[in-house]
Amino acid sequence: MILQKLLGVEFPIIQAPMAGVQGSALAVAVSNAGGVGSLPCAMLGLDAMRQELAVMKAQTTKPYNVNFFCHAQPEFDASRDSAWRQALSPYYIEYGIDANAILPGPGRSPFSAAAADVLEEFKPAVVSFHFGLPTAELMARVRRWGARILSSATTVEEALWLEAHGVDAVIAQGFEAGGHRGSFLSEDISAQVGTFALVPQIVEAVKIPVIAAGGIADAKGIAAAMALGAAGVQIGTAYLLCAEATTSAVHRAILKSDAARVTAMTNLFSGRPARGIANRLMREIGPMSATAPAFPLATAAIAPLRAKAESLGKGDFSPLWAGQNTSGCKEVSASILTRELAAPLQNAR
Repeated sequence: MILQKLLGVEFPIIQAPMAGVQGSALAVAVSNAGGVGSLPCAMLGLDAMRQELAVMKAQTTKPYNVNFFCHAQPEFDASRDSAWRQALSPYYIEYGIDANAILPGPGRSPFSAAAADVLEEFKPAVVSFHFGLPTAELMARVRRWGARILSSATTVEEALWLEAHGVDAVIAQGFEAGGHRGSFLSEDISAQVGTFALVPQIVEAVKIPVIAAGGIADAKGIAAAMALGAAGVQIGTAYLLCAEATTSAVHRAILKSDAARVTAMTNLFSGRPARGIANRLMREIGPMSATAPAFPLATAAIAPLRAKAESLGKGDFSPLWAGQNTSGCKEVSASILTRELAAPLQNAR
């Protein structure tokens, strides 16, 4: 009950924030079902964020989480961008795309004072971060309205760093997890381990609650994580087929196919390691490439290829984010899925 009391919710289940495949509808459904719905804000402008938060406020009185990235914005490197476009040139030619017409773009913005201004209007109960934490000043602003602060750790060292910098709970993100790695102290992927190896090590190392994430797709997975000392779980992939998710038709079809069994870590779509279902681009020039610009600048050059391929029903150039375990994906309401995941927890009371 530690996490439930900390966050003020019925079940120790957090829906993972999944930028690009969800909006407020998924978060509202999970929160109203007794879990913690999460709104990803990394790809939202300030006005869009305010609109989504207004929907959250109108549609649920339950606690919910808002999530932000904390990366440092890299400087644009013209030579690296040119090399990246050159690597993609065969695909531009294949699809009739003018590479010179593609404009560079930031893709994702880190947490800022302006974002904190918007949040303060709504005072969400939970705020979570990926890629470390914002400045102490921004942390203090979030604290002022009583929000609980969470952040992801992919190693014991990162968990200890987060604890020392004042988070209320740490999300232990195992190597199985879909989407971007939350790593921030090291870029060495070989240092990453699976969820059920990572969770007990972090539980032993820190004094704050630990939330398990990665490869957990059903009630048995939740029970296993909590048996290893986790106070709760964060689940993302299982929600991708839910009615409230905005997962594209192409992504949904691939999730339901045998192709979903093969995932890999790739930096091709954003410039930072993230796990997704293996596709043509990952097989042919990746999945990891030293040529890809730094996060999040790799995105712009891929965007027109993605759009063109998806218009033809193909996911060859799409970031098909998913964890290693897609067995829990169900085409049901997120509220139904949340209650199914939580059923054994209710029975154990």
